[in-house]
Amino acid sequence: MKTDYKFSNLLGTVYGKGNLVFTPDGSSLVSPVGNRVSVFNLTNNSSYTLPFAHRKNITCIGLNPQGNLILSIDEDGRAILTLFHRRVSIYHFSFKSPITTLAFAPSGQHFVVGLGRKIQAWQTPTTPDANSGGEVEFAPFVLHREYGGHFDTVNDLNWSSDSRFFVSASRDLTARIWSLDPEEGFEPTVLAGHRESVRSAFFSSTQESVYSVSRDGALFRWEYASSAQANGDTEIMVDRDHERWRIMQRNYFMQNDAKVNCVSFHSRSNLLTVGFSNGLFGLYELPDFNNLHTLSISQSDISNIATNSSGEWLAFGSVKHGQLLVWEWQSESYILKQQSHFDSMNTLVYSPDGARVITGADDGKIKIWDTASGFHLATFTEHGSAVTDSAFSKRNNVLFTSSLDGSVRAWDMLRYRNFRTFTAPSRLPFSCLAVDPSGEVVCAGSHDSFDIHIWNVQTGQLLDQLSGHEGPVASLTFSPDGNTLISGSWDHTVRLWSVFSRAQTSEPLQLQADLLSIAVSPDSQELAASTLDGQLTFWNVSTASQSSVLDSRRDVSGGRKVTDRRMAANVAGTKSFRSITYSADGSCLLAAGNSKFICLYSVTTGTLIKKFTVSVNLSIDGTQEFLNSSNILSNGMPQDLIDSGVEASDLEDRIDRTLPGVKRGDPTTRSARPEVKAASTSFSPTGRAFCAATTEGLLIYSLDNNLPAFDPFDLDIDITPQSVRATVEEKSYLKALIMSFRLNSNSLIQHVYESIPYSDVQLIAREVPVVYLPRILRFVGQSMEDTPHLEFHLTWLMALLSVHGAWIKDRQSEFASELRLLLRGIEGVGRTVRTVAEENLWSIEFLLGQADLQEKGEGTKEKMNVNADFLTNGHTMNDVNETIDGDGTDGDWIDLD
Repeated sequence: MKTDYKFSNLLGTVYGKGNLVFTPDGSSLVSPVGNRVSVFNLTNNSSYTLPFAHRKNITCIGLNPQGNLILSIDEDGRAILTLFHRRVSIYHFSFKSPITTLAFAPSGQHFVVGLGRKIQAWQTPTTPDANSGGEVEFAPFVLHREYGGHFDTVNDLNWSSDSRFFVSASRDLTARIWSLDPEEGFEPTVLAGHRESVRSAFFSSTQESVYSVSRDGALFRWEYASSAQANGDTEIMVDRDHERWRIMQRNYFMQNDAKVNCVSFHSRSNLLTVGFSNGLFGLYELPDFNNLHTLSISQSDISNIATNSSGEWLAFGSVKHGQLLVWEWQSESYILKQQSHFDSMNTLVYSPDGARVITGADDGKIKIWDTASGFHLATFTEHGSAVTDSAFSKRNNVLFTSSLDGSVRAWDMLRYRNFRTFTAPSRLPFSCLAVDPSGEVVCAGSHDSFDIHIWNVQTGQLLDQLSGHEGPVASLTFSPDGNTLISGSWDHTVRLWSVFSRAQTSEPLQLQADLLSIAVSPDSQELAASTLDGQLTFWNVSTASQSSVLDSRRDVSGGRKVTDRRMAANVAGTKSFRSITYSADGSCLLAAGNSKFICLYSVTTGTLIKKFTVSVNLSIDGTQEFLNSSNILSNGMPQDLIDSGVEASDLEDRIDRTLPGVKRGDPTTRSARPEVKAASTSFSPTGRAFCAATTEGLLIYSLDNNLPAFDPFDLDIDITPQSVRATVEEKSYLKALIMSFRLNSNSLIQHVYESIPYSDVQLIAREVPVVYLPRILRFVGQSMEDTPHLEFHLTWLMALLSVHGAWIKDRQSEFASELRLLLRGIEGVGRTVRTVAEENLWSIEFLLGQADLQEKGEGTKEKMNVNADFLTNGHTMNDVNETIDGDGTDGDWIDLD
């Protein structure tokens, strides 16, 4: 089994905090998710996560106007510069202090950042392809100029359209206009007049006006004019010496007690989008201040707003609920609507086809995620409390979930509805469940009752209660063959139940500590159990004998919390696995727990193959090995536990309406920090990937490389029709085929395609780069309708699908048009063959009949010739009859007359 799993995608979390950014073409949205960056393609309905990770949560991201560089900055001011299309990090840099805002110039040559009260302008680093020889600069970040003048934190920065000026908004109630380089006759200007913190300031499309928006909902329009012009007297002679930036218009959003949280302005269409603290957003047309829309899209405040390049799509992010929305304001419809779990995830399970992942969390919700696109498909909200376990039936599209609300529910995954609910005679919070492979029986265990409840799925009736455990039931599973139910309990035992036999016997297997999780190998011959003392115990199911024991305490331990008084290697809470699962072939065991590590073991040798780090995010508790002594105060208290919210200047930021010590639901701002853990793990049915439900989200590790395919023919080959034909004559068919695709000439492609020998089709199909798969599939589909070489086309199609079928299945949305074209071509071929066969049915039967008559006539003539030769040699007719009768077969009389 291949074990080179690499991080592939992040699901289950769509928005953390920070600003949202649209790509220059407006088709993709870039969102900060914790310490990672996710990209949502809104036209192809897909998403991916960039492979790098920061050491803290990301607060600012920026994309240059060319769309090839993305700069992300975390809470400590550490930045990573990445080639956006290649998804490769090229530079790391530290700004030495936290960054509040970031903005690239429209020219793409500079960017400005806000560092507290200061503003710095930097030159945009060059990419390796821009330098001669593709060399990387040693010190790419060059400081252009530093600006000072604000008395409080800078909230926002925006450029003018000519990249010569930029305007800043600050908490000191002012906005200021700056020039990138010294301009003749220009001095930095202060725009003062707001009564609360200025959220944003920006230039109009003509650069003759500046708009500023404050937190209290005031919108001011500033122009460079005299006092008479500001008062509306246009007939008075303008005195150039008394001209300065003045307020020309005041408007107010009038949202009662709601405050302005975020602002986005699209200069070409003069559209202003404002997000408020009560979940409303308003869309206004400037300078007339016409209200186009005022809608409520969230139950909590809107944290950030972004507008795409065309001004048609608006993106909204909400930190509190983890919501990410894209709204098309003209049609008043959602382009994207995604929301994370409100609380930590407890369980996950793959669908039988591996196309979907289902998660359950403490918020009582069940969410369905598409593994190919990374998008959230549906949410079930029927459970009234935390979802503890989930399982799929192997035969039907039925999902079973258990919850602390005392119910086990069955869900129809085709219609997305709850069609059966199972409950116990007394109200019990169920902690685990299991479904037999046939999907006819479901079992559940509880921490309050030591019995195992069994229900019939068809009728919903309680069939039996299995007694025997002396402690809470922690884990349940059926063997893959369906003959045995296996349960594990805190009473240090694992029991094997024969639930379908006449005598329901149970056989206990003794352990040394409380059991946490059990797993059965795919061949139903081996059982693995994880216990609280960090041991992995393996049993033979048929003989009920222990085969091996693996001590995993040193493998899983790691990560130190802020409040720990011991080293990371000596913390007891991280020394056991809470979830274990077998790989698809049963050769490996994947284990995870309350630690930052996920371990992959070889079952046959009992050795650790690989360790995967869940997160390196220091904003999460339990990710660092050593505590920094500089963060420990003189009284021994960690500095991270000090309540910093009381220093907020705004009253709304200082009010804490949550209960003290709350760690779930709506966390308090004082001492609650999320702790790193992996609550559940699962292998995909194909074994090509595995998924882990962690504090960061739903992490998918895969063997497949999701990076953009490298095309070696894009380099420096002189591709012409003559060179393609010469390559065909040299019998380099693969090279000639790809060169013809590069030229995109149908006649040339068809010439190369039909020149390939029938015997080489399988080999060439195996070596075709995946980047050309859509083109060749589309060409084969069109050729099936236009050319008569049916068998040749079907041979190509069978070779391509047999080699690249798994890759195409994982990207069904990308190949939807090609697959539809192939289906239409195959149906057309079948319809043509069927029509020809039906029209010529009687002719074919006549020809087949003539062939049978001809064969029969030739046989009769041969017998007559043999008999004639026999008689001419001196034999009589009696000899002929004796010869025929002596064969042991009944022969026909042959008349020689």
